[in-house]
Amino acid sequence: MRKKKAMGIVVFVAILFFLFRGFFLFNVFLPKSYDNTYFGIETYKSSIDKDNDGIDDQTDILIGVREYIKTNPKYKSKYYETGYPSDEYGVCTDVVAKGLLNAGYDLMELVYEDIVENRNLYSIEQVDKRIDFRRVRNLEVYFKNHSLSLTTDVKEIKEWQGGDIVVFQNHIGIVSDKRNKNGIPFVIHHANSYQIHYEENILEYRNDIIGHYRVS
Repeated sequence: MRKKKAMGIVVFVAILFFLFRGFFLFNVFLPKSYDNTYFGIETYKSSIDKDNDGIDDQTDILIGVREYIKTNPKYKSKYYETGYPSDEYGVCTDVVAKGLLNAGYDLMELVYEDIVENRNLYSIEQVDKRIDFRRVRNLEVYFKNHSLSLTTDVKEIKEWQGGDIVVFQNHIGIVSDKRNKNGIPFVIHHANSYQIHYEENILEYRNDIIGHYRVS
């Protein structure tokens, strides 16, 4: 009887462990967030306003990203004749593209032009402007050559600002202006169909960061 009771406790503890692990992995419970002022960090403002709307590019990108995720896009990789998704679906690259579009940067055109001019930098067999800008590997090449390259060390918290672009091995997102208790910013991204929140505390736990860029 005691053995059965002990076994039941072990099973119960194991279930709790996996439940809490799942909650952690899928960011079910978001930690408390802090802003730059809490850590004495000056918020970066771009000197450029590409679309002349009175809002600097860095802020415009962040605004555009937040407007996009308000639509609660569902994760699904599809091809669009219009290039940009025209329905309720999207992938990680669309978060970045929508943010930059709000600031006046049309990645579909910009990446296409760069591929045509620098074909040797891209591993593309057949150029298709309607999909090439929605590939992480292509965006990594584009931003590496046309944006300010910054540190990939997340502990250098002052170097990470909302509106920056972070590239992982097979993923991409926009750096949030919200930070965790260690000052490391959240990431606004769209990773999979099981994602609950679009703005998550993942940067501190990733070991596959390959790029950190700022458009202007």
